[in-house]
Amino acid sequence: MAKKLLGIDLGGTTVKFGILTLEGEVQEKWAIETNILEDGKHIVPDIVASLKHRLALYNLTKDDFVGIGMGSPGAVDRDKKTVTGAFNLNWASTQEVGSVIEAELGIPFAIDNDANVAALGERWVGAGANNPDVVFVTLGTGVGGGVIADGNLIHGVAGAGGEIGHIVVEPEDGFDCTCGNHGCLETVASATGVVRVARKLAEEYEGDSKIKAAIDNGEAVSSKDIFDAAKEGDHFSNTVVDKVSFYLGLASANISNILNPDSVVIGGGVSAAGEFLRSRIENNFQKFAFPQVRKSTKIKIAELGNDAGIIGAASLASQFAE
Repeated sequence: MAKKLLGIDLGGTTVKFGILTLEGEVQEKWAIETNILEDGKHIVPDIVASLKHRLALYNLTKDDFVGIGMGSPGAVDRDKKTVTGAFNLNWASTQEVGSVIEAELGIPFAIDNDANVAALGERWVGAGANNPDVVFVTLGTGVGGGVIADGNLIHGVAGAGGEIGHIVVEPEDGFDCTCGNHGCLETVASATGVVRVARKLAEEYEGDSKIKAAIDNGEAVSSKDIFDAAKEGDHFSNTVVDKVSFYLGLASANISNILNPDSVVIGGGVSAAGEFLRSRIENNFQKFAFPQVRKSTKIKIAELGNDAGIIGAASLASQFAE
């Protein structure tokens, strides 16, 4: 029987699991709730219990698997297979992850940062089309990223390589960022960042707009509301999308001028706006990109959606097959 890969995508609300072929095809997938109570001490035992339960259910043993890969938030030590400072998991101190899972299941284990892992998934069987040079930008509650150059994930000396959300795009009067700087891409292109841009622009906008009216009335407005209104022709919302696309195009061009990847793949919740967003990012990218980069690097929308994490995690495990 052909060997399989296990992929785990650890998030603040759910843990997603997948059993995949060596070619990256998802055969089975399931999810459990992430129990972050009591400093997140239940998370790893819950993962172990769920894996054991499913393997028994599918009549699989450790011998059926090449390895387990996992994507986790926080600072990941790939050698020690530990995670530190994953605050949305209540993991402030360093957590033993790999050693526990390997001991309990007897399957080799690899781990990396969740944004890096999603980048690996998109690069392998998604929009990256298995090209060795791909940059992945994920627009969610924050802005994450992963840089794959010459087939390798770029980690940097302190594991902070690929922090695309912290490229400064508004150095003069940018919004404060959780990282301590201001004007970072994350402050204007994440789901909350888009709304922040809208609130700022609403102060000066004079025309009619249901989104501006909602903001002025103190109603809750989401990034999806803004994109939907823009697609329907709301002029104010379009100015917001234009501004966000400017920042994303500028950041994409700056990354591409350094790396000249085959593609910059845009994923995460905000990317659900699709071609409407992609074409505008591309227009701005064209303005700022170096001539050869402009001709050779493509702006794409991610294809794997929620499965990017488990697929990328599984691709980490494929190293054990070699």
